[in-house]
Amino acid sequence: MPTRRRFLSAALIGLAAKAERRVSGGFVNDAFPAGHRIRDRAAFPAAPRTETFPIVIVGGGMAGLSAAWRLQKRGFRDFVLVEMEAQPGGNSRWGENEITAYPWAAHYVPVPDARATLVRELFEELAVLKDGIWDERHLCFAPQERLYLHGRWQEGIEPEIASTDRDREDYRRFHDLMAEFRASGQFTIPMERGARPSELDHLSMQQWMAANKFTSPYLNWYVNYACRDDYGALARDTSAWAGIQYFASRDPEEKGPLTWPEGNGWIARQLIDRLKPWIRAGSAVYSIVRDGRRLRVRTEKTDYIAERVIFAAPTFLAPYIIEGAPRAEGFVYSPWLTANLTVERVPEDVAWDNVIYESPALGYVDATHMSLRTFIPRSVWTFYWSLAQYAPADARALLLDQDWSYWREAIFLDLSRAHPDIRGRVSRVDVMRIGHAMARPVPGFLESESRRRFGSAKGPIYYANSDLSGFSIFEEAQYRGVTAADRALRDVSSA
Repeated sequence: MPTRRRFLSAALIGLAAKAERRVSGGFVNDAFPAGHRIRDRAAFPAAPRTETFPIVIVGGGMAGLSAAWRLQKRGFRDFVLVEMEAQPGGNSRWGENEITAYPWAAHYVPVPDARATLVRELFEELAVLKDGIWDERHLCFAPQERLYLHGRWQEGIEPEIASTDRDREDYRRFHDLMAEFRASGQFTIPMERGARPSELDHLSMQQWMAANKFTSPYLNWYVNYACRDDYGALARDTSAWAGIQYFASRDPEEKGPLTWPEGNGWIARQLIDRLKPWIRAGSAVYSIVRDGRRLRVRTEKTDYIAERVIFAAPTFLAPYIIEGAPRAEGFVYSPWLTANLTVERVPEDVAWDNVIYESPALGYVDATHMSLRTFIPRSVWTFYWSLAQYAPADARALLLDQDWSYWREAIFLDLSRAHPDIRGRVSRVDVMRIGHAMARPVPGFLESESRRRFGSAKGPIYYANSDLSGFSIFEEAQYRGVTAADRALRDVSSA
């Protein structure tokens, strides 16, 4: 176990500032001060007013917005959604400058198959899908993905440059096994549609790869990258069930993905515009307690009296906020750092998603890639780093301990592997730190008693965060939010 001094020293290697273009920027969207007040059970002043609603939704990420969307679509209007941040959207928040809109986290949705009825219903409402045909303007333009490997870029993220016959044989066996798992019907989106107890959940993805004699360093890198990208965890820390879920839950022939300049912020923006009358942003819920036969949802601005509560905030917050809630045992969360870089001179032939082989980070997406303009001299790149190589607690400490200039230099150092002149191209770097960005599907998560208990809660509080699925993707958040809304609406109607 590394000491704190060694940990930080190792992280600082090579981060020497260079006297080139002055780069502005800073930390944005920092939510941890409010979160830490709740964690520390700080004293909050009594709210000056009280309002009553049959249903209160706590949390305005995709799960909360989806719950509100469901209630509104079913003709139910007597509810409110309370969100801590000034901007709802959670991991689908977005930003905008004079160049373009850009994502702060989630940046695409794979094209949903015909069984993904909820996702398709929403996209039909948003005119992304009409009469079974996807609007081409929302499907990612080419070139979609590229990988920087052995000093040059290749199309696609699965390593091909310098791969040997042995590597290609491992690729073939791996994809054949994924096809078998896909055909089993156990790996679906949403996961509850097909998941059942599995021995795969008692292994890590790294252990499963070794047991199946996959020795190709390229394939192992690719699988490790997939786990870091979707789960914020290394393959050694990811359930084999979840690792296989990544590859076996979707149609390999699908076109897409669906994406926008602001990533999934585009979806969040459409939902927020439709749900504005019911959203109360910038209002942290710090306590939910019994109030006779009802629940009192406390914020500094307003106390809400509710018959039912949809708790769409991360489940680990439940014991800090909800009276009598059990500890969220077994829930592990990956810290993330994302950054948006204002690029004054865009290199030629940038793809939408750009990945660097053996980088500790995840690469960057180009926000102007979906633009119809023929000449784009400036752009915004969204850089992703899941900090998966560290234990979550150490990564959270590192996020808070280091200043903005440290992270600016770390980002430049990483990108300079593929773009040696990156410092001279960038004028601004804004950094967002997310201490509990997404659930990490560690071995055992699928059959976790705690996950099962929260996911099947009978009310009057219904849990709705995507962490109940073990991983954070749009479809899981939507499913959890809609399911909780249906349960709450059923129980309010029958009360």
